Amino acid sequence: MTESTVTEFENWRLETDANGLLWLCLDKIDSSVNVLSEAVLLEFDRIIANLEKEPPKGLVLHSGKLSGFVMGADINEFRTIETADEGYELIRLGQQLFDRLEALRCPSVAVLNGFALGGGLELAMACTYRIALENPKPVIGLPEVLLGLHPGFGGTVRSIRIAGVRAAMQVMLTGKSIRVDQASAQGFVDRIATSDNWKQAAREIIASGQTKRLAPLLDRLLNLAILRPLVARMLRGQVAARTRKEDYPSPYAMIELWKKYGASDDSYAAEARSFATLMVGRTSRNLVRVFFLQNQLKNQGKKPNDRIERVHVVGAGVMGGDIAAWCALRGLNVTLQDREQKYIDPAMRRAAKLFGKRIRDTNERAATSSRLVPDVAGDGAAEADLVIEAIFENVDAKQSLYKDLQQRMKPGALLATNTSCIRLEDLRTVYDHPQRFIGLHFFNPVAKLPLVEVIRCEDTDAATLDSAIAFVKAIGKFPLECKSSPGFVVNRILAPYMAEAMILAEAGVPLASIDHAAVQFGMPMGPIELIDTVGLDVARHVSGVLGAAFDREAPGILDSMIERQDLGRKSGQGFYRWEDGKAIKPDVDDAEAVPDLTDRLILPMVNEAVAVHAEGVVRDADLLDAGVIFGTGFAPFRGGPLQYALDRSVDDIVKTLARLAETYSVSGDHRFQPHPGWEELRGAPNS
Repeated sequence: MTESTVTEFENWRLETDANGLLWLCLDKIDSSVNVLSEAVLLEFDRIIANLEKEPPKGLVLHSGKLSGFVMGADINEFRTIETADEGYELIRLGQQLFDRLEALRCPSVAVLNGFALGGGLELAMACTYRIALENPKPVIGLPEVLLGLHPGFGGTVRSIRIAGVRAAMQVMLTGKSIRVDQASAQGFVDRIATSDNWKQAAREIIASGQTKRLAPLLDRLLNLAILRPLVARMLRGQVAARTRKEDYPSPYAMIELWKKYGASDDSYAAEARSFATLMVGRTSRNLVRVFFLQNQLKNQGKKPNDRIERVHVVGAGVMGGDIAAWCALRGLNVTLQDREQKYIDPAMRRAAKLFGKRIRDTNERAATSSRLVPDVAGDGAAEADLVIEAIFENVDAKQSLYKDLQQRMKPGALLATNTSCIRLEDLRTVYDHPQRFIGLHFFNPVAKLPLVEVIRCEDTDAATLDSAIAFVKAIGKFPLECKSSPGFVVNRILAPYMAEAMILAEAGVPLASIDHAAVQFGMPMGPIELIDTVGLDVARHVSGVLGAAFDREAPGILDSMIERQDLGRKSGQGFYRWEDGKAIKPDVDDAEAVPDLTDRLILPMVNEAVAVHAEGVVRDADLLDAGVIFGTGFAPFRGGPLQYALDRSVDDIVKTLARLAETYSVSGDHRFQPHPGWEELRGAPNS
């Protein structure tokens, strides 16, 4: 037996042990994660060429990163591809490299120590076997559909061969990652190991000579040409219930590939061609942009000196209670204050429900529950690093609370408000340290919506802002730094959208038709349903504040409904009747189309985004688009309101707004008047 030998590349390390096994470690230079960049793949091509000439007894492919195996392809490089032909050539080269790995004259095993996503899982599937280290989190998946794509390095073929059409399509069409135990049950993983024994497990599986695991018999039958059209029709129906082909073509392209080719060798070239076409399409371009916008949100702020570990929330209503529960879920110690225990109890029940859904381990769930403590007396304010006020929207009530809190808060603690629309300058006048007062505006439902507006004044202390942004990131949310201004960003931009919906409703346009138009555009729900969801009383208050601030008449349609206590979802009746948390809507007759309906809803919102940008409420256009996408659900495939304007053309939108103003405005009404900020946007790329 000879000693092991080591060969170094820039991104790979090869070690041949005394038993003839080659341990191939990917450790991408100058990166905390492994991605399949062009440089990584070019080196891998040289390695494979050598192994084709002199195959080892076995190949073990593993990661040098503690963070996981391979995150996927290098998405940065996607943005350099300009044509479908250029994309096809690149993808085919990658496919052929993975084909050569699969065809090596030796067994190979990929060791998945954490996430194996997209191209990372495709690389692993080209190996003979896959070993995954124990992990309770969902870390294995093919999330390309979330970028408007589908697997491109052979994943649409190998996943079906390995796991079968049912499991593979579920993973590919949803883009959701699965846990290691699920991956094992579905066939994506052959063996589960620990961080201590994975090397021995790799040796054993190579020595075993076991045949590759086949997809279940039923899946092999479903893959027959005679049955594929039937299954494809069922899959298309499931996808159509969530997305339209015009907006999100990639899941439909995946189904069509499988229907036509099954999982045959002919699928590879077709997969590459389909991937390349999607890559240069508008949907994928915008979704890739959204991916990078998400990273921009995460990268805001500087690392503060002190970490926030204790939080005190005042106000146990839906917002305050759910903020407290979320903070506890994310590992912070939280006290929750309200006037009486009876106001806190519903929040504790909601928290228990949230913990039950999110935490599988009984002990961990109990530990999380113990971190959330009811606190009628408000004693927790004295120990908290951060105090969040989440009471009703009344300046006098909030200021009375601040006077009391500042007597009890410890030196250096931060005071934040969850106000949805009131300027901080109007709230902080009674606070002794106004420069350390901050806005943290969460959105309902807290557990689902990822954005938190971090609101600052012109003189806000920089360390306070950094601490607030760090806190938001620490609890797994996206911070959007914005200047104190009525309605801030999200509510200000939503206000004209909802106001126009109410004007349309007053004019007799069917409510379901209004909502249908918005959903067809790509909004997660229509404006009428949104008003019912947030509450008619809340919507009326916000529209009143913004109406006064921007000289707009607040819609009067809500007044009589509020008097009747028809408050929307929370009362069971608003514009719609609500049962089991769902709005009861009539069917929509597309034949009864309302002229200009979509533009009347969407363009005032885009116009307001232009105004927010021009006023510098958010420091750049990209972050504004990101905030609107993650705060309102604005159709991600459209890239945000400003990107939508650039894609559609500034001239077209300005002309359309002018026409809408001439057609639908009444005396003194300027709701469709193009904002002067369009001239600044006109000079942006793509305009």
